[in-house]
This record gives sequence, C-alpha cells and structure tokens, in this order.
Amino acid sequence: MKHTVNPKKLFGREETERISAAVAEAERKTSAEIKVVVLGHSWQDIRDTADRIFRQHGLRETRERNAVLILLVLANHEFLVYGDEGVHKHVRQAFWNDARDTIASRLAQGRFCEGLCEGIRLIGSRLAPYFPAAENQPNEIPNEPIFEH
Repeated sequence: MKHTVNPKKLFGREETERISAAVAEAERKTSAEIKVVVLGHSWQDIRDTADRIFRQHGLRETRERNAVLILLVLANHEFLVYGDEGVHKHVRQAFWNDARDTIASRLAQGRFCEGLCEGIRLIGSRLAPYFPAAENQPNEIPNEPIFEH
C-alpha cells in the first residue's frame, strides 16, 4: 500500500504563492495556460490521472487548446507534464524532454517548489513563439496550484 503524503504539509503558503507567481509570470509571455496539480497519491496510472484532471478542471476548454498540466504525485514518486492538442501541434519531443528534465533534476534534490517553478518558466518561454501573449488576454485557468490529499 502506498504511503499517503499530504501536499499541503509539503507546500506552505510561501511555496504556493511562488508557484502562482511563476505561472502568472509565464502566462504574461504566452496565451498558453499552465496548471500545477500536486496529489498525495493516486491509484491510477499517471496518464489516466492527468486526463481526469484535464477534464475535471476544464483544461481542455481553453480557446486555443493550449493548456499544459504539471502533475506531481508525491507518494508514487512520479510526475508528468501533459499538454492539450493545440500544444502537441507545435512542439516536438525535445520540448517535453526539456520540461521533464528541468523539473526532475530539482525533484531529485527534494527541491519541489523550485523544480515546479523552473519547469513553469521553461514551458512559458518555449510556448511563447507558438502562442504569443495578446493584449487583454483572459486568464482562462486560475494560476493557483491545486493540492489534493
């Protein structure tokens, strides 16, 4: 049985604010939407979990289908960077590998918040050429991370 980890104990108010600020900063450069979800555990395959979260939180409802989910499952020791179809039309595997490697290097050091923030910044800068920021663009997905026990 997997040991359940409470994400809210690992990510305090300061870390939550840093993640939200990194998302806001990245989204000033791109119309893409970035969402961070941290789960204590999941009994499903991580891709199935990501698909469920995409549906549950309306990430497939963005105007340009350009949402990216960073999903971290603590007890399972796994994470996934998962993008909608609009993103897949433009980026190559190297994009996903770079995002994965950037986040993974910090997670391996136990620097969870830093890894997520670096990944967010990389994703935002890499998506900006394909999905440039527009004046008065709506924020379609809230910037705050979601923590589920």
